[in-house]
Amino acid sequence: MSLARVYTRAQLGIDAPEVCVEVHLANGLPALSIVGLPEAAVRESKDRVRAALLNSQFEFPARRITVNLAPADLPKEGGRFDLPIALGILAASGQIPTSALDDTEFLGELALSGELRPVRGTLPAALATQRANRSLLVPSDCAAEAGLVDGLTVYAASHLLQVCAHLADRERLHPQPYKPHHTPERWTVDMADIRGQHQARRALEVAAAGGHNLLMIGPPGTGKTMLATRLATILPDMTQEEALDAAIVASISEQGFRTADWGRRPVRSPHHTASGVALVGGGSHPRPGEVSLAHRGILFLDEMTEFDRRDLDVLREPMETGQITISRAARQARFPAQFQLVGAMNPCPQGKACDFGPACVCSPEAQRRYRARLSAPLLDRIDLQIEVPQLPREALRENAPRGEDSATIKARVVAARDRQMARQGVPNALMDTRGVDRHCSLAPTERELLEHAMVRFRLSARAYHRILKVARTIADIEGTSGIEGHQLAEALTYRAMDRWGGSRG
Repeated sequence: MSLARVYTRAQLGIDAPEVCVEVHLANGLPALSIVGLPEAAVRESKDRVRAALLNSQFEFPARRITVNLAPADLPKEGGRFDLPIALGILAASGQIPTSALDDTEFLGELALSGELRPVRGTLPAALATQRANRSLLVPSDCAAEAGLVDGLTVYAASHLLQVCAHLADRERLHPQPYKPHHTPERWTVDMADIRGQHQARRALEVAAAGGHNLLMIGPPGTGKTMLATRLATILPDMTQEEALDAAIVASISEQGFRTADWGRRPVRSPHHTASGVALVGGGSHPRPGEVSLAHRGILFLDEMTEFDRRDLDVLREPMETGQITISRAARQARFPAQFQLVGAMNPCPQGKACDFGPACVCSPEAQRRYRARLSAPLLDRIDLQIEVPQLPREALRENAPRGEDSATIKARVVAARDRQMARQGVPNALMDTRGVDRHCSLAPTERELLEHAMVRFRLSARAYHRILKVARTIADIEGTSGIEGHQLAEALTYRAMDRWGGSRG
């Protein structure tokens, strides 16, 4: 038979569209052409495939070979098509049976020796293959990643000869077991390490319980970074769906996915010199940025006011929608970006001697310009804005009382999150307007307090709803069915930037 079809998967954002590799052998001068919108690495596969077949003791047909990657309008990139092209040539020339190719999809890059090398994006391809009700054959280095998909039959091989022996039914490969590879978190840091800073510790607990964004403002050395690095220790464990979502993004990234990271919330902390493209993703072949790599986890921006204001403002859309769409002239890619933002900044340009008091020598105008590096729409999307002042010397002594450890706080956080999921199915930070109206109703006295704060601090409608969500989270931590006055008052104390802004003029 001079025509063969092999199924594989391309990569387009987090999606893995099906690609049918059609191989046709015709009479004429020996040549190999690849059509179907291949980029450079795909066009070069003809040389890798030829060498791999010859070094594996197969015959390379001395005929005119046409390889079509259908659909023709879908861009193809990378070395993932090497193995399907090689198998198509072998099947079209009658060296392996074609019937074995119908119910299996293939991924893999070929070395010149015929060995199989790993490819990026195995996990989304495995999910798409499982939905197509086919089995998947991948390089051995990708087997653990593909094995994270329940209900998928995964075969793994390290050489082209093993693949052909399996297809010819001479030496069958054994299916890889489904194994999530979950390992319990073992943290080297703990909330008990933090001395003093009771409001900041409380704000961290509220942020973890409701999934709220957090901004800490304070002089250098007050523990802002120390607090931020311990947020992950009190977050609820990832569900199976959340772990899979985070693993998919890591799978298509440049760093790749490590099975040892399965079930661990990602924590990303880009440097303040990071560009807008590095934060949200992009490139001629769109790749996920920091906001997507932090999907289902934490994005920590230290020295937040040192970031370019325009770069920070690109975070506004993914903070609101939970996803980012990268558009280019030739293609469009969508990436998830549901992350918890944690920021840290100094209260003024001087920083060191400033402690929210007369020690600051910066003029009010200098302070205003410094804080204006964070736009009002961005601040509106940050639920908790707290001051982290200097600690008294007594709090740093060895015999100073220690705070609660992460395990104790996490137990309260998990209980509060369970109440939210049972009530509305999402954390409080993700409630829509209808959910706020239904679950965050206030008594007349509390409503009057909130309306007064709206006028006094010139709060927006978005800030109004976010204050209610924070108050609802505090009520969930304390186990009350409704929002009480002291809980709303506490939520209002977490609006430091609004208080500073509302006090001007």
